[in-house]
Amino acid sequence: MKRVIIATNNAHKVTEIRDTFADMGWECLSLKEVGIQSDPEENGTTLVENARIKARAAHELSGCAVLADDSGLLVDALDGAPGVYSSRYAGEDASDGDNNELLLKNLAEVAPEDRKAHFSCVLVFIDEDGSETVAEGRVDGLIGFEERGNEGFGYDPLFLPDDFGNEKTFSELGLEEKQKVSHRARALSQLASQLQG
Repeated sequence: MKRVIIATNNAHKVTEIRDTFADMGWECLSLKEVGIQSDPEENGTTLVENARIKARAAHELSGCAVLADDSGLLVDALDGAPGVYSSRYAGEDASDGDNNELLLKNLAEVAPEDRKAHFSCVLVFIDEDGSETVAEGRVDGLIGFEERGNEGFGYDPLFLPDDFGNEKTFSELGLEEKQKVSHRARALSQLASQLQG
């Protein structure tokens, strides 16, 4: 069984990734489960750069195969913001609520049809031998006017995916439905086929 360390401290991401790679017979372990502390400074200017920073840091510490992701919400009316700064949009120690509040404030004067946005996820997989594979996934949608739903995290309560007719937020869909269309699910599917191919 192949052992892969998921280079994140986010439990939600670990669950999503683990579910995908279970079908391949891979054992996916979090940093916490293998006793590694890795929290490198994400000073890249793109999602790929930040994912690579996390993957390389965990690979150097473990010597194992590692998988890291970076994802962000890119809003057309805000010239792609918050983008790489999605998790710290309202400041370094901002909560999900703080980030969502700032996003709604910055979009307050934007009409419903102009609130187009997409979630993007980049995965960087580094094998034991140091070889690297990159995959990307994207889901398009709109930003709502208020938070709705109790599932998910981050901007999920505001994001209305096109796949469900912009009727429900990611938080209203629930994890199982979200995973069918999410940016991370699409990136994982692409990565899995690259690695199996």
